[in-house]
Amino acid sequence: MARASETRGGAVTLSKEGLPDWLAPVVRAAETVEPLQLSRFLPPENGTGRQSAVLILFGEGEHGPELLLMERAGSLRSHPGQPSFPGGALDPEDGDPHTDGPLRAALREAEEETGLDPSGVQLFGVLPALYIPVSGFVVTPVLGWWREPSPVGVVDPNETARVFTVPVADLTDPDHRATAVHPSGHRGPAFLVESALVWGFTAGVIDRLLHFAGWERPWDRDKQVPLDWRS
Repeated sequence: MARASETRGGAVTLSKEGLPDWLAPVVRAAETVEPLQLSRFLPPENGTGRQSAVLILFGEGEHGPELLLMERAGSLRSHPGQPSFPGGALDPEDGDPHTDGPLRAALREAEEETGLDPSGVQLFGVLPALYIPVSGFVVTPVLGWWREPSPVGVVDPNETARVFTVPVADLTDPDHRATAVHPSGHRGPAFLVESALVWGFTAGVIDRLLHFAGWERPWDRDKQVPLDWRS
């Protein structure tokens, strides 16, 4: 079986072999979704933007399917305290940003930030690259199945406040959904889960994945959660 077992220099491949049946809708969504169906913010046509990747890691926990998230340290200048997927900018040794570079970067960053063992992760899909205007990052979301779970936790408290998993059932629960409203006027989906408010890029990707996988349940879009200027 092809697995992602090396984060630096070795072969990193995608494989759909042996995935659990419940992941089939996510696989189909990754194969068919168009960039503008995920976000109106797409990479600049002139090729500018810092190449980066995030790992959207699905596992199976006590409460069924779940996602791995982390919470950024409150001392960071950029998005302090904000929950996110593990990930970060591509390093030169990650390789070509248009081929397997994002795969390698997603695994490497996840290992550095959460301590997970990348050899237990099977990468099975890649979503279209998206753009975060406020930071100038071009982000490739990489989909993974946590075939062999390993212990995770905070590696560097200066970067990460905590590492946690969220059951997909909690993400689809209408009571846990809201619209985040930034003082700038920007509005977007939000999730109130695991004592955290997930919003911004991470919430937007989760929202679209739930929708295109057919897991979304009707929720009150008029329910608002205000953000402050520091967010």
